[in-house]
Amino acid sequence: MDMEMEQMIRRLEWIEGEALSEFHQAAPPSARTQTGLRLEAVDGCLVSLMARGGNIVVNRCIGLGLNQPARLETIERIKTIYAEAGVKRYVLHLSPEGQPDPLAELVAEAGLVLDRAWMKFARTDLPVAERITELEMREIDPSHAADFGRIASAAFDLEAPAGDILAGLVGRPGWHIFMSFAGAEPAGTGAMFVKDGVAWTDWGATRPEYRRRGSQTALLARRVARAVELGCELIGTCTGEAVPGDEQASYQNILRCGFEEAGLRENYSLTGHPPGP
Repeated sequence: MDMEMEQMIRRLEWIEGEALSEFHQAAPPSARTQTGLRLEAVDGCLVSLMARGGNIVVNRCIGLGLNQPARLETIERIKTIYAEAGVKRYVLHLSPEGQPDPLAELVAEAGLVLDRAWMKFARTDLPVAERITELEMREIDPSHAADFGRIASAAFDLEAPAGDILAGLVGRPGWHIFMSFAGAEPAGTGAMFVKDGVAWTDWGATRPEYRRRGSQTALLARRVARAVELGCELIGTCTGEAVPGDEQASYQNILRCGFEEAGLRENYSLTGHPPGP
């Protein structure tokens, strides 16, 4: 891997970790208590967990082996954190830059098995063309925060208190939250976090009754345009890897908006890839 690609992957891992940390910081105390939300740093990586009402959207570890070489003790400590919280379904993200190389052997030694990977995508070129849809796109303010939290949490199969956490992202520094509307009715959502010239798009969701009307592609295009306006030189996102039998609507939407595959990131878990999130 050349130096430029290595640097890009590290920046994408960094901005994703920053966005995940922001999710935790946005949580009101009541939602934190209800969900058992927790974020812990272990040997330079972030261990994120939601003990109640969460899934691998939140229950995941990012940055393993990036800031310092991982040790078997590191992985055992991460497993203990999740076990003590009663979380059985979580993933450890393995960046291709993680050390020691091969990191997968160390993770397997700790008893974790290969799960479904996530594809990382990047954009560094000109803005994407505006996407045509009858839905109206606009950046929202806190008056629509509850709508954003409700739509995004439902789409990602997170239970009700998570909606309050997501609502807290609206208006936070660095966050730009967009919504599609059918008249006055909220139809879809798309979030973006920007820091130090890098943008990360996240929380793209559409209410079932408004799907297949171009909402997600248009929202992603709008976020790309906004990132360019803000001077970002790198825009990243991710979704699950393409597998037979999966419609992969998000994957295709991302490609349509000019993103390029930046590489699969392996995930390891206790059980592999069971049905559901």
